[in-house]
Amino acid sequence: MAAPAKRARVSGGSPLVAPCPSPRAARAPLPLPAGSSGGEPEGDAVAGFLRWCRRVGLELSPKVTVSRQGTVAGYGMVARESVRAGELLFAVPRSALLSPHTCSISGLLERERGALQSLSGWVPLLLALLHELQAPASPWSPYFALWPELGRLEHPMFWPEEERLRLLKGTGVPEAVEKDLVNIRSEYYSIVLPFMEAHSDLFSPSVRSLELYQQLVALVMAYSFQEPLEEDDDEKEPNSPLMVPAADILNHIANHNANLEYSADYLRMVATQPILEGHEIFNTYGQMANWQLIHMYGFAEPYPNNTDDTADIQMVTVRDAALQGTKDETEKLLVCERWDFLCKQEMVGEEGAFVIGCEEVLTEEELATTLKVLCMPAEEFRDYKERAGWGEEETEDDSLAITDIPKLQESWKRLLRNSVLLTLQTYTTDLKTDQDLLSNKEAYATLSWREQQALQTWLSIITQRNWECTELIQNTAEAVSGGAHHPSQHSGGRNSWIPKFEPAWSTE
Repeated sequence: MAAPAKRARVSGGSPLVAPCPSPRAARAPLPLPAGSSGGEPEGDAVAGFLRWCRRVGLELSPKVTVSRQGTVAGYGMVARESVRAGELLFAVPRSALLSPHTCSISGLLERERGALQSLSGWVPLLLALLHELQAPASPWSPYFALWPELGRLEHPMFWPEEERLRLLKGTGVPEAVEKDLVNIRSEYYSIVLPFMEAHSDLFSPSVRSLELYQQLVALVMAYSFQEPLEEDDDEKEPNSPLMVPAADILNHIANHNANLEYSADYLRMVATQPILEGHEIFNTYGQMANWQLIHMYGFAEPYPNNTDDTADIQMVTVRDAALQGTKDETEKLLVCERWDFLCKQEMVGEEGAFVIGCEEVLTEEELATTLKVLCMPAEEFRDYKERAGWGEEETEDDSLAITDIPKLQESWKRLLRNSVLLTLQTYTTDLKTDQDLLSNKEAYATLSWREQQALQTWLSIITQRNWECTELIQNTAEAVSGGAHHPSQHSGGRNSWIPKFEPAWSTE
């Protein structure tokens, strides 16, 4: 049975039954692609790509078309006729995928695999792209013609530092970008450049550039896919990313109407719900909050369309809230002891976050265990710690669903409430100001693209809609009227530019 596809960096979202709404935007508008000769007219680029598809056996349904017309941004795919749920939209043979195994230097990359090991795991694919881009007769040239112009990608890593801080300070994106840039530079100079210089006959001086490498990292971040592991292969290393022609043309919204599936010989894009004639076909890049979208793709879904937004509480914020509730130095030391215990159990991390979605707590085990350990009586903690030291398994259920929050012990609710309030104090903007700006069409139109995307991200961060956990404070005198989410990763502080189920630039 075919497995659902996963866009690189993300886990695949579940198909939704509801009709797909018409969003205002889904990806930053991309300029016409520039080819080796400086670009070609749109019609020629699409026609050349379709001829290439037929030549390599990439089968597009006659019911779909590739176009800039009728799409939310850049190239996309539109239904020429109405499509039924379950209908095949296109099928990509594995031979047409661009990966380290299919490129023209596949043998060399395989032989040098040990020397190309890196924290990201992306070096072989990036070298394949660097080689094929400069190869005059690359079989993927018609595919490259539909790529965005690399010099005009809108990821925050390409924004001036001052603009990045001004527009995104407090979201956590600037900090994540700084880590990306440091590690991309390190990987380039320690692994990639020495490899290209050692094989100068295969890599012309024009591609030996940190700037180009960073652009390709961003492209792989936004356009590559990662084949999921089989259910019984969870202990294996994740598969490397690969480029999937046609599939990467589709734009994204949370309420998507198509999904990519893997099988032995083909990757198939299948409609997950009916698509009317003239409507755009949307894939999902995964269940991604707006901070993830702007960080990795350079756009945010228009507020309030993103049903995958989350309310995050920094793990250290819960520790700080617990410390604020102590009465003396002895109690502070006890909280620190419990926090150190949780760190050793890998339940929390200095850069981690507890993540609360619209319908569920995504880090329920970590949050429930943390609340329990920080709030339990001293004698109970000593017993709990001793059992953990002997490796005894806990028999009680530490799960925590949204519907469970009102039923929590009072001490748990109080700690969680105080953590929420501490989180809200970190924001310098407010919901009403941003909503007023968004509702004023003339004022909104004067904003740059980046300013508009930053505004959409901030609305997702501070809006009350994200706080599905507000039931926990309904029994208190105060009410919470906002939410927050930061790009710190889930437990353990994982870093930023590869699938969120595996670290790319982890410094652990």
